[in-house]
Amino acid sequence: MKIDEMLDEMRDVNLNYLMLAQSMIQHDKATAVFRLGISQDVAELIEALTPAQILKLAASGMMVSRFRFDDGMVLNMLTNYTKDRTMAQSHAAILMAGQAVAAFA
Repeated sequence: MKIDEMLDEMRDVNLNYLMLAQSMIQHDKATAVFRLGISQDVAELIEALTPAQILKLAASGMMVSRFRFDDGMVLNMLTNYTKDRTMAQSHAAILMAGQAVAAFA
């Protein structure tokens, strides 16, 4: 994959993430903050972005989202647990809720 193709793919991911995040925040801010793993301040910034700002941020050449599963146990619960899928997802949500929210500035 060429660098231009990667930047195009990254822009698409960023654009989809930002549009989804903004929609989630506008619908239910408290739930969005938890599900996105962002601070209240970042949620307010995302909510206030104009379409032009979203497009500019999406094309920044950097990923605006991050992979949240730093804990191998959480990732394993979500991908490999087969006994009771609903309980595994609930346990993973509880573990993730206990993690500190990363603040991006």
